[in-house]
Amino acid sequence: MNFSVQPILENEEFQLIPLQQGDFESLYEVASDPKVWEQHPNKDRYKREVFESFFKGAIESKGAFKIIEKSTGDVLGSSRYYNFDENDNHIFVGYTFYGTKSWGKGINPKVKKLMLDYIFQHVDKVHFHIGKENFRSQTALERLGGKKIAEEEVAYFAEPSRTNFVYEIRKEDWK
Repeated sequence: MNFSVQPILENEEFQLIPLQQGDFESLYEVASDPKVWEQHPNKDRYKREVFESFFKGAIESKGAFKIIEKSTGDVLGSSRYYNFDENDNHIFVGYTFYGTKSWGKGINPKVKKLMLDYIFQHVDKVHFHIGKENFRSQTALERLGGKKIAEEEVAYFAEPSRTNFVYEIRKEDWK
């Protein structure tokens, strides 16, 4: 891999900054609301000890970001790049979550656009794991042009495996 999966990405409204150990408390403040995880495959990430494990996996991935609203400096959530496949020239984007105050405001499509515009300079396809019951994320990804291509069991870092759909966006289809 001859590119960074943890650059600083930004537009007029948002900044994605590489996640660091010192970001735990500000990110957990967002993640501690059970509503955030209702449709995610692992619904108990709002618990501190479970989120600590999730956060450790994010740090170890070396591809995770905290998402900042530039006008307020508020931490809105997190996302990451992971599982680069050099042979097929694809990478995954996921583990994304936002606090409820960010829902319904068009933030996710703008953040995903930042991530996809950057990563499509280096890969041909981007894949996404989305929990089979995470209808909100499935709809959001379909609006971005994602197509469901598979179903698989995914073992999240230090968490039980869950059934996920795999969605794909191809570089040539990205607007």
